[in-house]
Amino acid sequence: MVDNPSLVKRIAIGKGVGLVVGLIGFFTLPQLWPEAGLMIRWGVLLWYVTLGAIIAVYGVITWHPILDLPLPWWVRSPLVGAWMNFVLTFFAYDTMQTMMLAVFGTDGFITSPFWFVAEGAIIGAIIGYTATRFGGEGAALVGEMDR
Repeated sequence: MVDNPSLVKRIAIGKGVGLVVGLIGFFTLPQLWPEAGLMIRWGVLLWYVTLGAIIAVYGVITWHPILDLPLPWWVRSPLVGAWMNFVLTFFAYDTMQTMMLAVFGTDGFITSPFWFVAEGAIIGAIIGYTATRFGGEGAALVGEMDR
């Protein structure tokens, strides 16, 4: 476990991992989809930084209050990542479908934009693991705010 858990450190780590993923998307999107405009590229970059911050903040919640069950990082982080990418896909379905068809073709296996939900779960798991490993989790994160 982490010697000195910190919510600020956890959020910084989550945003950092999100920044790396966003930069990968920012620079590879023009090669995958030449019609991708600058606004979409910036949107991808900022989306994953924000996703990293949200997943990092959720590291405080380690117990589900209604179901009375533990919420380890490997459940919580992919769930949040998948949900956030589902919402993104829901609202930007047409653009994402155009991109998927341009990248994978019309008869490929991965033509549905809802594959971004699975991608969000994977990225969420990576962010959650890294933030938990190096930033801590649970009530120890908010203990620093008692001062």
